[in-house]
Amino acid sequence: MVRLDDVDLKILLALIRDPRIQISELADEVAVARNTAQSRLRRLQRAEVLRAGGRDVDLSKLGYDVLAFVTLEVLHRELDTVVTSLRQIPNVLEIHETSGRGDVWVRLIATDTHQLQSGLRQILRIKGVTRSETTFALHTHLAYRTSPLLEHYAEHNH
Repeated sequence: MVRLDDVDLKILLALIRDPRIQISELADEVAVARNTAQSRLRRLQRAEVLRAGGRDVDLSKLGYDVLAFVTLEVLHRELDTVVTSLRQIPNVLEIHETSGRGDVWVRLIATDTHQLQSGLRQILRIKGVTRSETTFALHTHLAYRTSPLLEHYAEHNH
């Protein structure tokens, strides 16, 4: 597990806000020298906190390696309240309104099962959530990607 200090966290947050930020702008925003920003960025890439070829953060490298997908049934009149409340939980990575079984799908991440259980309890206390079903991810065989689709699109639309 990689330990991050305040400078590392500021760099990651700046990259998330603006993935195309230039090193000089990054250094200014984080209030460090340009060489410091560059070396920190390289260190984060070597440690694979930043995935190769991009500026996407691999949370498992920071100890967040328990991933769950939670399907929620909610009272429809409370849907907006549920979504607003879910947005306030830092461990919630994604929220999708769905059709079929369940009404809302949540991607939840944690450092261990105790933290996951705490997150699930927070979710179940939200007014309007009537039921939940949790599925654990045992292994990620394919992380979120867009390149193959864009390459296919380029081949067939030009």
